[in-house]
Amino acid sequence: QVQLVESGGGLVQAGGSLRLSCAASGRTFGSYGMGWFRQAPGKEREFVATIRRSGGLAYVADYADSVKGRFAISGDSAKNTVYLQMNSLKPEDTAVYYCAAGNGKYGVRWSVVEGYDYWGRGTQVTVSS
Repeated sequence: QVQLVESGGGLVQAGGSLRLSCAASGRTFGSYGMGWFRQAPGKEREFVATIRRSGGLAYVADYADSVKGRFAISGDSAKNTVYLQMNSLKPEDTAVYYCAAGNGKYGVRWSVVEGYDYWGRGTQVTVSS
């Protein structure tokens, strides 16, 4: 069983930055694909970013179009932690941010909720205008 705990959320003004952390139990980072999703009130959970091993020691990251160039996902295998650095934040980035881990499923993209098996409880990010 994988346990994920997010932290680092808070209130920030538009244009500011936050770094979210996702601490995972066990040797999760590197063994699982890791993702960040977010859910705003009244909306469905949406993909933000994902990172997964791509052969050997290489990792590949993908981003939602809405955050490309502003957000960066990274991981620290020694700490078993995944990060989401968020820069140039906008009010529309306000949401609960969730960390997720998955084994990978044939035919299922890493950019969808169904691609993940484990979820954290989320951390609130609020961006004021």
